[in-house]
Amino acid sequence: MAERAAHLVDRVLPAVPLRQWVLTVPHRLRYLMAWDHRLCRAVLAVYVRVLCGWYRRRGRRRGLADPRTGTVTAIQRFGGGLNLHVHYHTLVLDGVFVRDEAGEAGCSRPSGADDTARDTAADLSPSLALMTAGAVQGREALGPAAGRRIAQVGRDPTRPWQPSTGPRQAYQDGFDLHANVRVGPLDRRGREHLVQYVLRPPLAQQRLQRRGDGHVVLTLQRPWRDGTRALVFPPLAVLERLAALTPRPRINLLVYHGILAPHAAWRAAVVPAAAESDAGGEKGSGAAAAGSGRHIAWATLLQRVFEVDVLACPRCDGRLELLATLEQPAVVRRILMHLCLPAEPVTPRAPPPAPEAFWEPA
Repeated sequence: MAERAAHLVDRVLPAVPLRQWVLTVPHRLRYLMAWDHRLCRAVLAVYVRVLCGWYRRRGRRRGLADPRTGTVTAIQRFGGGLNLHVHYHTLVLDGVFVRDEAGEAGCSRPSGADDTARDTAADLSPSLALMTAGAVQGREALGPAAGRRIAQVGRDPTRPWQPSTGPRQAYQDGFDLHANVRVGPLDRRGREHLVQYVLRPPLAQQRLQRRGDGHVVLTLQRPWRDGTRALVFPPLAVLERLAALTPRPRINLLVYHGILAPHAAWRAAVVPAAAESDAGGEKGSGAAAAGSGRHIAWATLLQRVFEVDVLACPRCDGRLELLATLEQPAVVRRILMHLCLPAEPVTPRAPPPAPEAFWEPA
């Protein structure tokens, strides 16, 4: 997650304003999209086409010729309650690019598209279909308690359900669209935190706790509107959720559209990695240039994610050098005990949360 976020910030996303658009869909459509990846990509194509068209129309109203923008979409399959919740987090270049010479019209073909693929998993695994439906509905799928709702701690059943409302948000027939989070072109730290949030894993380990009876308690990051603050899963239900949330092999969950697509005609002029390669006299497509130099040193990633420089000497502020790697637990424990340091593993800190919304004037 951290390495891919750094790659997007350093070598893919240009230094322009960035806005996050989040689209959630009705429960029935979530189940179908979880099974049929072609349907998931088809819904995404319609969604991104509308976004790109909206930006293009706004550009034309300002008298711009052939304005274009680009998007990076993370298809997320999870919700905060370990539920199957297929939805889209789309980072959009919050504006349009234009150039003097004419370019090809229309959005480019997205990366990883496969029009001939067919998802037959539902026919091959009825049990997985049941687990998928249970993960969408918040119920157990298998065993003697199949169909029972997962226990909710703090839930007030008298509270009526109401859709959330806020600035730059729209709700219609189960479709929910948010677009209030924006970071500026010079806010590099905010951009990386936003990308890390979009690419985050489905579960923070520190929110899980196993009880003595084997049940697993999941503490919610924020209480739900009905007062629920935690969920209690039987052991089998946890395994059901993990099976439903895991994507099948060779399914691409990070998709590029518009001028950021690998074969877009304007990509080489927009993507930072392509611009650097062109300045250095290298010849090649923007997609190839963006893939070079992707791997980042572990110490650099730790500093960018957790804001801790592990190679800084605490005594002289000099730079430490890696001399050896110790992997034997007994040797590591002896060294830590000799230094009077904790010898037991500690729970790692979670990555920084998403930046606060940028409030634009109306």
